Amino acid sequence: MKTIRLTAAQAMVRWLSVQMTEEGERFIEGIWAIFGHGNVAGIGEALYGARESFPTWRGHNEQTMAHAAIAYAKAKKRRRAMAVTTSIGPGALNVVTAAGVAYANRLPLLIIPGDVFANRAPDPVLQQLEDFNDGTMSINDCFRPVSRYFDRISRPEHLLTALPRALRVMTDPADCGPVCLAFCQDVQAEAFDYPESFFTPKVWKIRRPEPDADELAAAIAAIKAAKAPVIVAGGGVIYSGAEAALAAFATEHNIAVVETQAGKSTLDFDHALNFGPVGVTGASSANKVCEAADLVIGLGTRFQDFTTGSWTLFKNPDRKILSINVAAYDAYKHGAINLVSDAKVALQALGSALKGQKWPVVAGLQAEWAASTAAVKAAPASSGLPTDMQVIGAVQRTAKPETVVMSAAGTMPGELHKIWDAPSGGYHMEYGFSCMGYEIAGAMGIKMARPQADVICMLGDGSYMMANSELATAVMMGVPFTVVITDNRGYGCINRLQKGTGGAGFNNLLDQSYHVNPSHIDFAAHAAAMGAHAVKVSTIAELETALQAAKGAAIPQVIVIDTDPWPGTEAGGTWWDVGVPEVSDRAEVKAARAAYEDHVKLQRIAD
Repeated sequence: MKTIRLTAAQAMVRWLSVQMTEEGERFIEGIWAIFGHGNVAGIGEALYGARESFPTWRGHNEQTMAHAAIAYAKAKKRRRAMAVTTSIGPGALNVVTAAGVAYANRLPLLIIPGDVFANRAPDPVLQQLEDFNDGTMSINDCFRPVSRYFDRISRPEHLLTALPRALRVMTDPADCGPVCLAFCQDVQAEAFDYPESFFTPKVWKIRRPEPDADELAAAIAAIKAAKAPVIVAGGGVIYSGAEAALAAFATEHNIAVVETQAGKSTLDFDHALNFGPVGVTGASSANKVCEAADLVIGLGTRFQDFTTGSWTLFKNPDRKILSINVAAYDAYKHGAINLVSDAKVALQALGSALKGQKWPVVAGLQAEWAASTAAVKAAPASSGLPTDMQVIGAVQRTAKPETVVMSAAGTMPGELHKIWDAPSGGYHMEYGFSCMGYEIAGAMGIKMARPQADVICMLGDGSYMMANSELATAVMMGVPFTVVITDNRGYGCINRLQKGTGGAGFNNLLDQSYHVNPSHIDFAAHAAAMGAHAVKVSTIAELETALQAAKGAAIPQVIVIDTDPWPGTEAGGTWWDVGVPEVSDRAEVKAARAAYEDHVKLQRIAD
């Protein structure tokens, strides 16, 4: 057997560089790195040696560089991914939140944190966390709950099994998620005689599981028996590449489609059978269809509470749920008729069995909803602070066919889900974990995945303050996108939720929080200090002018506008289960509790 002598770190980099997709591209496009004593000597030297064939990018924060990698994978529909490497201790811990983002959204991410010395000779090393009762534990064990696969590389030859296992998970349609390979820092530098065959290029095919015959028969029977079916399209449709198949299936059988946050832009917003966003942040058109449906067909959705209105949305007393999902865990939820299958394969199989069968849909609902959203997005007639909806309207009016709008937390996810008119593929929302601080790094990751896209990052001042340093990275790397910061001087979304559940305005808006000096942050100056082109505008007209000027720029463009923290789109939506205190001296809380108890009675957790 021919062998090649390499350090463990060199072997890992060489192996990753020859793991290919079916399209002939590297599955792991490259690696984000912030070096410290736990990875600079071993992994750092290996990456330097491979710098011409395997890209390394430098981040400013471990969590946010991982967010960029996650957004890249999401924009690539899980067909490609990125890796991140950190030192031990704080650098590794900073990635745990990002691992949660990837885990909740079922997105591939390869995390390679440095670890303590396998030989334990210098213990305790700098930044080592010592467990008095477990000598095998390191800070990287924090990744276990948020990793689909976890391994500790404490021998060079461990890579021979650990790396294939890692890629197996990342390319598995049901098991996909983050992988953590905690790499002991002394082992990174150790040499080993690796088989040359280990570095033979390998093509990783993403499976399309076909349905079980009995499950398929039960699904067909349920659809044929339905009088008012509706399809709830989730992110699994996009990851399956089943957008066209869904459009054809819905058209052939005249079945209404509604979209979750992850599934929005599965169909063009103006498709005849797209009834719009569903649930808590949904359209009245979509929610009315779901309320009347006797068969709710979940297609690639995990039925998150925002989708189901905390299980109060589907009101038909005879309703049944058919859950089509590549993950059995999701297909079996809430007593559903389960069909474990790839979405595209399932649609093809169902379509063959349902040939010629059509169902009636309610006319006029989409036009009614479109009129209401046009009204809230219209430019203001008065001179007061603009609303977030009016800001969205300005972005919409200046959008191009290649525009992708993105966000993650705060006001924007709900308003964008409700009122943004998204063409197919024109929407990117991290709402599985809804992580504040994902936005700017995420926009950079999307632009790296889709260089021709016009990426618009929409976030509030709260999310910007959580994490903004990758704006400087994007400037340095020449990755342009547009950032729209709506400054409502605090956490406006949670402030409205606080008031909506009977609470007093407290500790959300800056002026209602403890302070000695009033807060005044010049976001445009801050962004400009990191190298972005930044302006502050005062009106919606000025915003539209700035948005047009930002098109085609070579560096990130940041536009700041003050907005009113109070209004939201009142039309549409449904109840969301947020526990209201049973005991309070305040009348507002007592009233909110009474309304809460009325809604809880409407929940149908399982049939």
